[in-house]
Amino acid sequence: MSLTPQESEYLEKKIGRKPNLLELQIVAAEWSEHCSYKSSKKHLKILPKEGKRVISGPGYDSGVLDVGDGYVVTVHIESHNHPSAVEPYGGAATGVGGVIRDILSAGTRPIAILDGLRFGDIRKDKHAQWLFKNAVRGIADYGNCLGIPTIGGEIEFDKCFTNYALVDVASIGFGKKENLIQNRAEKGDYVVLIGGSTGRDGIGGSQFASDTLEAENRSAVQIPDPFIEKLVIEVILEARNQKCIKAMKDLGGGGLSCAISETADALGVGIELDLSLVHKREHNMSPSELMISESQERMLVITNLKKLGALKKICEKFRVPYSVIGRVKKDTLMKVKLDKNTVAKLPSQVVANAPLLDRPSSKPKYLNNIEKIKKPKTPKDLSQTLLKMLSNPNIASKQWVYTQYDHEVGIRTVVKPGSDGSVLRLDNGKFLAAKIDGNSKHCYINPRDGVIGCFDEACRNVVCTGAKPIGMVDHLQFGNPEDPEIFWTFKESVQAITDYAKYFQIPCVGGKVSLYNETDEGPIKPTPLIGVLGLIEKKPLISQKIVDGDLIVMLGITKDELGGSEYYEYIHDLVGGKCPAVEMKSSKKIQDGVLDIIQKSLVKTVHDCSKGGLAVAVSKLCIQNDIGCKVSLEKIPSEKLMRDELLFSESHSRFLLVVKPQDEKKMISILKQRGITHARIGMFSGKDITFQENSSVAVRVRVDKAQEKWLNSLGGLVTHG
Repeated sequence: MSLTPQESEYLEKKIGRKPNLLELQIVAAEWSEHCSYKSSKKHLKILPKEGKRVISGPGYDSGVLDVGDGYVVTVHIESHNHPSAVEPYGGAATGVGGVIRDILSAGTRPIAILDGLRFGDIRKDKHAQWLFKNAVRGIADYGNCLGIPTIGGEIEFDKCFTNYALVDVASIGFGKKENLIQNRAEKGDYVVLIGGSTGRDGIGGSQFASDTLEAENRSAVQIPDPFIEKLVIEVILEARNQKCIKAMKDLGGGGLSCAISETADALGVGIELDLSLVHKREHNMSPSELMISESQERMLVITNLKKLGALKKICEKFRVPYSVIGRVKKDTLMKVKLDKNTVAKLPSQVVANAPLLDRPSSKPKYLNNIEKIKKPKTPKDLSQTLLKMLSNPNIASKQWVYTQYDHEVGIRTVVKPGSDGSVLRLDNGKFLAAKIDGNSKHCYINPRDGVIGCFDEACRNVVCTGAKPIGMVDHLQFGNPEDPEIFWTFKESVQAITDYAKYFQIPCVGGKVSLYNETDEGPIKPTPLIGVLGLIEKKPLISQKIVDGDLIVMLGITKDELGGSEYYEYIHDLVGGKCPAVEMKSSKKIQDGVLDIIQKSLVKTVHDCSKGGLAVAVSKLCIQNDIGCKVSLEKIPSEKLMRDELLFSESHSRFLLVVKPQDEKKMISILKQRGITHARIGMFSGKDITFQENSSVAVRVRVDKAQEKWLNSLGGLVTHG
């Protein structure tokens, strides 16, 4: 049992007796950190959840945003870290399946997937290569089988993830507002379990995910079956259309224990179920195995007598197994029977609401001196440094990954993976942009500025497509919350997200907290991930081909902020320095200015300047358009900096705008009116990427050489490593 002595005492006091073994196991699943959020719930309350487009926010299976004309989008983010670290193919695949069912439970069709992945140093670590290769394959196979496009994501490699994996999956749904599931129930309604049969896989998965990963518990990893998930999606959507669903919940962490207790608690009803009626994959399963199995591809649906027959017919039409396992009662008890015998009887409110913890926190001692480092010497050959940066797995093209995903299925994808943000076409003539971003290196050096930077970067990426941010989800991943220093970094991150979300008026509509991300090597760095959705009312910015004579205009100021940069860590093996900080007022002004310029069609391409700094951002534009450029370092709006700092600083709130010469004047006039710091820093031409200071060349690299490094490095490591 994973209940503490205090929790056991609390439970006995609440129910007025000693619980039996099955009741203990039901409660242990629901009160695990993974399901109950007992360490984090108090602190998450500060996140801003209201907004003019918000229909429902955190606390539901998915957040719902109104996109006008009677349509909604839904979004949710989940992790499958422990399972993916043990069995990356199945762990990552079932992560996709789970988040898709969260979207389905609102009554919307899943239309897109995004993934955020973290592994150890794949240049030197064979195990990290194996985890990476198989997690990507798991996501690709599951999404491709379902016909749901994986439209974007991000990947980070860092030694802190040695022998571990973070696999985050976000999903987006779309539907009509009138079809949203209202979630209500009355006495006498039927409880129906639809989908895959219940087996012994994933038993204790939520408790396994709520502890430090010390042993490979393969029995806690769920087995994926995308083919039945595909059918479950169609069953649920047809049942929704025929008004057969009064309430619905995905069976995720904690299995039936959590789905039943949380549904009963949320609806203020009681539920009586008979485990002998559950359709099973294996013989002789005990009541506790049936209650806490996390077998996948299962949905819990509440319907009434009038619609039960229609629901059964829909399941039979698609050949999806189902079982009518219980009834709704007037009391608020969760009553579990096996044939005629009652084997567990608990108040659902007690099961669904673990006692919350008030964990101590203290600022980590390592932060006291982390900014005080001796600056490294500028490398003599900055051209070689740039080539090395372009082959860094954190910067190199992720083409090897996203070409395994079918990102065009469903014909909605307008801007594909590999761009700043991805864009989907909606049925009301509008477009939805989406991006997820994280940066554990920045968050380690400064948890507050680091996570605000991730949020700002996700917003900038969405703005690059011409979209205005309308909502966000977060995924907060940390080590053991019982360590006050780790818990301090968590609290700092939540406060930082709250401050940025309030300032930019971007409501938080959902999220996930994943704690105990540790191995015997130690805890991971703080790794909050931010997903942002943006709405485009008219048309997205589709990047045009860059040609000779096109100009490069830079917005924002480059500062001496190389702490946590790829340049410091990858080139100099240096951890520390000043982490980039966002000046919110100026960032908002710049984002609004970029949107205005895009709407007025004065720009060919907009590119965010972030990981790897200006040198990498400019090089990527050259590589993708097969053209050279000349950039003048002295023209860059900046503090007084060395050449390497100008090239590789990762200061936030910076954009590169590619403009036709004839549009420059109009564009500059908008920037001046808005008081946005900007400068024309260069021009595209030739076959060399050149950065010069006055007339002295700092960097000169052939475009084809840069292409080779950037395009082939990551795939080369995985296929030949």
